[in-house]
Amino acid sequence: MSKGAAVKVGWTEGTLDQIADNLDSRRVPITKTDRASGPYPYYGASGIVDYVSDYIFDGETLLISEDGANLLARATPVAFSVSGKYWVNNHAHVLKFADRTTQRFVEFFFQSIKLDEYITGAAQPKLTQAALNSIPVLIPDSIIEREYIVGILDEAFDGIATAKANAEKNLQNARALFESHLQAVFTQRGEGWVERPLAELCYIKHGFAFKSEFFTDRGDYVMLTPGNFYESGGYRDRGEKQNYYRGEIPRGYVLEKGDMLIAMTEQAAGLLGSPILIPESNKFLHNQRLGLVTKKPGVPWRNEFFFHVFNTQAVRKEIHDGASGVKVRHTSPTKIGNVVVSFPTSVSEQRAIVSGLTNLKKETQHIESLYRQKLAALDALKKSLLDQAFTGVL
Repeated sequence: MSKGAAVKVGWTEGTLDQIADNLDSRRVPITKTDRASGPYPYYGASGIVDYVSDYIFDGETLLISEDGANLLARATPVAFSVSGKYWVNNHAHVLKFADRTTQRFVEFFFQSIKLDEYITGAAQPKLTQAALNSIPVLIPDSIIEREYIVGILDEAFDGIATAKANAEKNLQNARALFESHLQAVFTQRGEGWVERPLAELCYIKHGFAFKSEFFTDRGDYVMLTPGNFYESGGYRDRGEKQNYYRGEIPRGYVLEKGDMLIAMTEQAAGLLGSPILIPESNKFLHNQRLGLVTKKPGVPWRNEFFFHVFNTQAVRKEIHDGASGVKVRHTSPTKIGNVVVSFPTSVSEQRAIVSGLTNLKKETQHIESLYRQKLAALDALKKSLLDQAFTGVL
């Protein structure tokens, strides 16, 4: 409930310390090295962080995040009910209610409000006990009305959770459909296909080490980095995080539309060997850690086809296995050149395969978009139900 809102008839505005006992004084943090593994959940600000050999709480309580990014981002629940035997560290407030209905009501209430005005610290958001106690809670006087609201929300949210799980599964299936077809193209190849090491087919050229002193947040030339690559291949626009370049540019390092680059540094898991096709001429710079791939004379090669070659599991695995480094893996043109690939020698067949994959990609992207819209609609429905519940409309 926002400050200054009118109190509904039959509802009373109070604070948490008036309707719940705060058990924060019983919390005990245990460092990771001092924890003994066991059967009891060890809770923190966002849920279970470990399982330990002992417990300090036995029964049902409501835990509310005391600190952490989820207080603002709401990526995970701020309030969640727990029961049984468990341990709680000092990153979650512990509240005990007289009955489970009131506890569940307050839990839903915390899903309906923003906590920004009660939180201190931007870099390290924190909801102190004093701030928690100052949050006004509007609650029905009648336990029957509380049970009614909790029952409706429980049933509705169970249905929404099931619908979201199905939508997310179907979204994954849509993505897997294209991936499965892509792999099949390169494992069930027919006549006219050959195997050759990439070194016989193409050149791979290192990028230029552009000077960071000339990087800027806007300009005519985009400074490409591995961060501009999707793990599944393709160009990623980094938006406000994108660097541009305003210094002198050596000849041969401004890219043309349709040029193909591959990531030679694994800045993120699965990125090594990922390809992109340059979307526009005279705008993108060939930076270091990126390999420019160009075909050798006389080789039947279309960049659009070999873009998919670099996205096959077999090729990515060979590139990864041949790379060096532990935390961050790196490869080189020579190592990539050792990778053996399969392809049809007919350029027209390469075009036909690209056309089929492009059409399938569009279809699966459309399906993915529909399921993302459904997930967004389900989130909006959940928010609407919460708004109705705590404005007395439900």
